[in-house]
Amino acid sequence: MRAKIALKLKEAQKNQDKERISTLRLINAAIQDRDIANRGAGKDPVSDEDILQILTKMVKQREESAKAFEDGGRAELAAKERSEIGIIKEFLPSQMDDAAVRGAIGEAIRETGAEGVRDMGKVMAVLKERYPGRIDFSKASATVKEMLA
Repeated sequence: MRAKIALKLKEAQKNQDKERISTLRLINAAIQDRDIANRGAGKDPVSDEDILQILTKMVKQREESAKAFEDGGRAELAAKERSEIGIIKEFLPSQMDDAAVRGAIGEAIRETGAEGVRDMGKVMAVLKERYPGRIDFSKASATVKEMLA
């Protein structure tokens, strides 16, 4: 994953695409920050799975910022945030559609033997393990709650 990001950064630099360069550098900085934190805690450097989590968090932060900018009448800043989201999402696996998400949730419920809302944590843990970056877990949790109710 790191190599792919580095390659895209080199391409952006060759093409002098300032916006892509800026966003890719932000991604690298976030990864390096996590590496440094892990090193301080005696852990290994970030894995590809950790990078997916970092990227997902970056997308979520930018979506919140874009909404805040739109609410504040700053359309140009909201557009910049949305552009960054597009660049970051290039490195995330494609999102599952609603039908596939429901199918995955049903399978996780059967596997864990979940019978009610109190078992929701077990189901979410299975989903997070199997589908990192492919499911919007805030939406999935509502679906899990609905299916277990």
